[in-house]
Amino acid sequence: MKNSLKILSVAMVAFGLGLVASNYAMSDVPANFKVAVVDVQKVVANSSQVKALKDEQKKKGQELAKFIETAKTNITKETDEKKKKALEEKYNKEFQTKREAIAKNYETKLLAIDKNISNVIDENAKANGYNLVLAKGVVLSGGTDITAEITKAVK
Repeated sequence: MKNSLKILSVAMVAFGLGLVASNYAMSDVPANFKVAVVDVQKVVANSSQVKALKDEQKKKGQELAKFIETAKTNITKETDEKKKKALEEKYNKEFQTKREAIAKNYETKLLAIDKNISNVIDENAKANGYNLVLAKGVVLSGGTDITAEITKAVK
């Protein structure tokens, strides 16, 4: 019984010290600290830049599919096995080159769009005096939702 009382006392003291330390750590936050939240997925989904990039990717995908069909047709027409093998290798290399170029172009444009959205969020935060902007998905409660403002600015 005495042992349980000691453990309970130590636990209560530890809890109290933790509470005091937490309050002390939070005391550095200024009273006028402003937090904003942004639904980044919604901003991206409504972005005309992202929609244009998706359309471009779709067209390039169709072009690749057309290239593959043409290559298949040309390979099946060839009767000489050595020429057929050489033709396959040629088309495979050409396909890889085109696919890599498309992927690199997509990545470059996607990074530019991401940078643009981040810059818009940063400018809005500075203009409106926000000290911190968080993604809406990580915030359970609180913060001013600026998603609509950001969506309008990104269009």
